Amino acid sequence: MPTVHLLDYVAGNVRSLVNAINKVGYEVEWVKSPEDLKNVEKLILPGVGHFGHCLSQLSSGGYLEPIRQHIASGKPFMGICVGLQALFEGSDEDPDVPGLGVIPVRMQKFNSETKSVPHIGWNSAMNTRINSSGGQSFYGLNPSSKYYYVHSYAALYEPNVLEQDGWYVATAKYGEEEFIGAIARGNIFATQFHPEKSGQAGLRTIRAFLDGDRFQTLSTEDSAHQAEKSGLTRRIIACLDVRTNDDGDLVVTKGDQYDVREKSDADAGGQVRNLGKPVDMAKKYYEQGADEVTFLNITSFRNCPVADLPMLEILRRTSETVFVPLTIGGGIRDTVDTDGTQILALEVATMYFKSGADKVSIGSDAVTAAEEFYAAGGVLSGKTAIESISKAYGNQAVVVSVDPKRVYVNSPEDTKHSTIKTEYPNAAGQTFCWYQCTVKGGRETRDIDVCQLAKAVEAMGAGEILLNCIDKDGSNSGFDLELINHVKAAVTIPVIASSGAGRPQHFAEVFEKTTTDAALGAGMFHRGEYTVGEVKDYLNSRDFLVRRFEPDI
Repeated sequence: MPTVHLLDYVAGNVRSLVNAINKVGYEVEWVKSPEDLKNVEKLILPGVGHFGHCLSQLSSGGYLEPIRQHIASGKPFMGICVGLQALFEGSDEDPDVPGLGVIPVRMQKFNSETKSVPHIGWNSAMNTRINSSGGQSFYGLNPSSKYYYVHSYAALYEPNVLEQDGWYVATAKYGEEEFIGAIARGNIFATQFHPEKSGQAGLRTIRAFLDGDRFQTLSTEDSAHQAEKSGLTRRIIACLDVRTNDDGDLVVTKGDQYDVREKSDADAGGQVRNLGKPVDMAKKYYEQGADEVTFLNITSFRNCPVADLPMLEILRRTSETVFVPLTIGGGIRDTVDTDGTQILALEVATMYFKSGADKVSIGSDAVTAAEEFYAAGGVLSGKTAIESISKAYGNQAVVVSVDPKRVYVNSPEDTKHSTIKTEYPNAAGQTFCWYQCTVKGGRETRDIDVCQLAKAVEAMGAGEILLNCIDKDGSNSGFDLELINHVKAAVTIPVIASSGAGRPQHFAEVFEKTTTDAALGAGMFHRGEYTVGEVKDYLNSRDFLVRRFEPDI
C-alpha cells in the first residue's frame, strides 16, 4: 500500500485519522525526528487543542523550519484543525506565539455573546468560487455534505482577499460569522474540520488529497445546495451505557431512573438488562446517521490494570469502522493501578484518546471539583482533571456529565440555590424548584445546584455539558425543557440535552423550545422503537437542518 507520513505532537485522537487513512487504501508512517521530513513525500499535520501549545511543541522539537521547507518544495501537505491554524500568521488564542505565516491572516475567537463557544458540530464547506451554475470543487468537498467542526478560534472570511492570491477557499457560517472551513493552493490543503470524523464526506476529502485529485466538477444540483443547505446542523447523539452483566460480559444496558436490572418478582431484582454488544451497536447507529456516539462506562473495573481496561478495546474496535466523534465517560480520574502505581486523570484520558476517543466525559468528580472551587472562593486550583485535560488537549475534549434532580420549595427565599418557577408543580402544589446535583449514578445528592456546577466547570475549561435529568430518565416523556433553558442561560459552552427522549417529536420539541446545541437518545434506539434515521427524517420534515448519512465511498 502507498504511504503517507503523520507528524504527531500529542494531538489528541490520531487513531481515528490512521484508521481513516487505512480505510482509503494508504499506510501511515510516523515522523519521528525533523531529519525524517527530508525524505517525506506526503505530510499530514493533525491537531486539536491549543494553538500556542501546538506551535510551541513544533518549535521545541525543531520541526517548524523543516515543515516550511517541505511546503516550499512543492510536496503535498495537509493540515487538520490546529494543523490548519498553524499555517496562519498567528492566533488570538496565544498572541505571543507566531504561526508559520503561510497565509497572511490571524485566527480570532468566535463571538460567544451570540452563540455557544466552542463551535461544535456538523457544518458546511461552501466553495467561494462556485455559483448556482456549477463549477470546480477542490479535494472532494461538496456543498451538499456536512463536516465535523470543533473549535473556538477561526479565520474569519473576507471575500476575495485570499482568492485573488490564488487560494481556493471553502467557508462555513456560525451565527453571524463566516469563517474558513478549508483552504487550498498548489500543494497545500488544510481543513478546519476533522475529515476523519466527518463520515464518508470526510473520507472522500482524505482520499482526494492522498490521490492528488485536486479538482472535481460539481453538478448544478450540487451547487444549488450552496444557498439552501448551508449552516450548522442539529446534532443527534446515540448514547450507550456499557457495563458487565451477571455473566461478566460487556453489554449495552438502559435503566429506569438509573436502575438497569430487569423487573422481577424477587426483591433483589432481575438480571442486568442486555440490549446488545457495544461495538456492533455503535456501528449500527453510525450507519443510521448518528452524529456522535457516546459510551458511558457504568461498571467499575476495580481489579483490572488501567492499561487493560475493557473500554479501551471497545474504543479501538469501534474507531476502525465508525468515523464520527466518540465520547467515553466513566473512570476519568486520578487513580491507583493494581500494582500500586499512581495514575493521573490526564494519563487515563490520554489512554482513551490513543484508543480512539475524541472526548472524555467526567461526572461525579466534576461535582467534587466544583465544591472545592467554591470553597476556595472561586479560585482555580489547576489540579482538577478538567483543568489538566483541557489544558493538554483543549476544552473541546472535555465533557461534563451532570445528573440533577428536582427539589421543590414554596418560594425562592426557601433556598440559597437558583430556582425556577415551573409549569409542573408537585403533588403538594409547590411551583418553585431547584435542580440538585447528584453523584455515584444519582445515588447521593450534594448541596450544589446545576447552575453552580455548570458555571464552575466552564471556568475550569470544560467545553460541553451533557445535561441528564434523573426525573426524566427512562420516562420516554420528553426532555426537561425547563432544566435545559435554565442551564443554557447560565453558560456559554454547548449543552447536550439528555434523558427522556421517547419518540422523534421530542427531538423537534427540544430544538423548538430551547437553544440546546444537541440532543441525545438511548433507550428508544436500543429497543428498536425508532432509528436515528427516522428521527432525522422527522426533523427534516419540520425544516430542521440535519446531516444526512452518505453511502460508503
